Amino acid sequence: MARKPDRTATNLILRLGLAGSLALCLGGCLGYEGDMVHGYQIDQKSLDQVKIGSSAEQALVLMGTPSTTSTVGGDAWYYISQSTSRSVQFMEPTITDQHVLAIYFDKDKKVTRIANYGLKDGKIFDFVSQTTPTGGAESTFLTGIFKSLLRFG
Repeated sequence: MARKPDRTATNLILRLGLAGSLALCLGGCLGYEGDMVHGYQIDQKSLDQVKIGSSAEQALVLMGTPSTTSTVGGDAWYYISQSTSRSVQFMEPTITDQHVLAIYFDKDKKVTRIANYGLKDGKIFDFVSQTTPTGGAESTFLTGIFKSLLRFG
């Protein structure tokens, strides 16, 4: 006579299989640390070596290729970075920090000024000189960069 399988054991195996499948599916979503840095990552040691009066070639060797350049009101190189975070993998990332490192040159291609722009209280702020840029072509250009960065997500 054929023996019937034990229903209790079968239910236990099905429940364990279901729990394992659910754990595998949720494992990709929960506990995800979605902190990312996009763009240029500033190396403070290299930046400290770029001094006022340095040549553009020295700045290029130390800092690398800029994210973008400008010829508005003189030459400038911009190194753009943005940090985003998301708590769960399938959620849209939120911007946690963004900076534009600017190196300005005179007509002889010598460094005249270095600025590290970010947002402070919703306004563009230079963390090197502790000032906000005044109106003009430079301010308009920086505002455009930050507005385009804010549309990342």
